[in-house]
Amino acid sequence: MSHGIPVFAPALAGELDGYDPALFETHGGELAERSFWTSARSALIVWALQQYAPGARRFLEIGCGTGGVLRRVEAAFPSTDCIGAEALMAGLQHAASRVTRAKLMQCDATRIPFESEFDAVGAFDVIEHISDDNAVLRSMGDSLRPGGAMILTVPQHQWLFGPADVSAGHERRYSSAGLVAQVQRAGLRVVCATSFVALLFPAMASVRLASKFRGGKYDSADEFKIGPLNGVFAGVMDIERWTIRHGARWPFGGSLLVVGIKDAT
Repeated sequence: MSHGIPVFAPALAGELDGYDPALFETHGGELAERSFWTSARSALIVWALQQYAPGARRFLEIGCGTGGVLRRVEAAFPSTDCIGAEALMAGLQHAASRVTRAKLMQCDATRIPFESEFDAVGAFDVIEHISDDNAVLRSMGDSLRPGGAMILTVPQHQWLFGPADVSAGHERRYSSAGLVAQVQRAGLRVVCATSFVALLFPAMASVRLASKFRGGKYDSADEFKIGPLNGVFAGVMDIERWTIRHGARWPFGGSLLVVGIKDAT
């Protein structure tokens, strides 16, 4: 135990390859929480849980960071037992002050200490930070009960990989077909795969490509500092989420949402 939080992988608690704990201050702070992208992603995740795991009794978030998504999930599902797992204690200490009901634990995402325990498990912009992402997906699948749902969000399009990804600690970006295949190899049946940040993709891609070809240091936290455009972009994302709720599946965008179901064997 550390600060009242169970510790399962103490060797990772203070330092993790590929992720700078300082990012919890910028990418998990209030400025980031008010970002159109953060809010829209959280709303999309809540919708996916409502759609594909509506009666979930237990939910596990892998890589919960500072608890931004977790506190929205626990608010949307007041009867669900929510658990947030994170390798770095720095993130969990932030999360402890933000969640109200959720339990927290420190663990290695490739060795989740549960088997057939959860009705839903999620990793939201997490696996791109981890070298062995397939091991994470297998471990997440093992933690699900039959019929349970795995929900993932990741950055899309490897050709966009550049300084912003390096700044955020990413190892890769994903294609829809590639991530779907990985989820299937982990033993799940994919029931939803859609891009998001699709309507804003031209603007996003132009900024990312410009930074890629310009070179030099890039601070991905600057993307949260867009002033009045934040409200405009939030409205666009609301429209996009409405289309997804009503059956649209976007083939392009800055990010991917993939949902897999663990069938009974």
